[in-house]
Amino acid sequence: MQRSLAEVRRLPVVCALIVAAMAFAAPGRAQEGVGGTIDNAGSSANLGQLPNILKGVNFDQDLGAQVPLDAKFVDASGKAVTLGDYFGKKPVVLILAYYKCPLLCPEVLHGAAESFKKISFRIGAQYNVVTISINPKEGPDLAAKEKKLYVGVYGDPEAASGWHFLTGTQPEIKRVAGAVGFHYKYIPQLDQFAHAAGIVVLTPQGKVAQYFYGIKYRPEDLRLALVQSSQEKIGSVVDQVLLFCCTYDPDTGRYHALIFRVLAICGAITIVVVGGGLWFLFRMGEKNRQDAQAV
Repeated sequence: MQRSLAEVRRLPVVCALIVAAMAFAAPGRAQEGVGGTIDNAGSSANLGQLPNILKGVNFDQDLGAQVPLDAKFVDASGKAVTLGDYFGKKPVVLILAYYKCPLLCPEVLHGAAESFKKISFRIGAQYNVVTISINPKEGPDLAAKEKKLYVGVYGDPEAASGWHFLTGTQPEIKRVAGAVGFHYKYIPQLDQFAHAAGIVVLTPQGKVAQYFYGIKYRPEDLRLALVQSSQEKIGSVVDQVLLFCCTYDPDTGRYHALIFRVLAICGAITIVVVGGGLWFLFRMGEKNRQDAQAV
């Protein structure tokens, strides 16, 4: 059975919580094979479907949406801040996670740090990173520990000035999460949060530019997203050419080549090369004729 795009986006959550979901099946009920069913709280559902515990957990696309820059948080040092403090001049990578997450969030943060390491843009110089805990019970002490850990993974101590770990109240967290389409759910039985995996690239004005799903992010795609979201104020001529040749696919969170643009550039290069060669041959012929006449 073919899954919908929304279901595919939830798959990382299923991997993280499927065992927990099974634990909620009523005692003594039979758990059948792949083609069978699990009875949960008196209701049957196909194994190919998401457990009820994960219903409504996803990452919606809302390109161009504005995040609430007046949302209030506390940074890792205990200072009261607003989200807008990190916007204005540089694009921002937003990561929604929580610091005591046992499975998915460490993978998201580690994958992001590894991707950040592989692009030439530096955190704090060309762009900022903002990580917000979705757990309102977490405070600045825990945020400070996580900041130290992942700045260490990134490998540049100076990035501490550009990678911010925030905590806040549930209403403020919900405002930001809702703005970027990040839908999560608290599971009281586990004292954990079910949530999707991914990061969001925002413009310097706080508008959603690109989404990247999963726990690993292609550095070349992330670089192009940062260039594009900065209104091309950062990056090289090569980046501009790549952006001309590629288009962002919101379904996959990746850039894909536009073959007709690639062919157009290849055709232009061919014309320049062939034209230059013909000009060179013409000039050489003229020089040879002049030399022959001089003799």
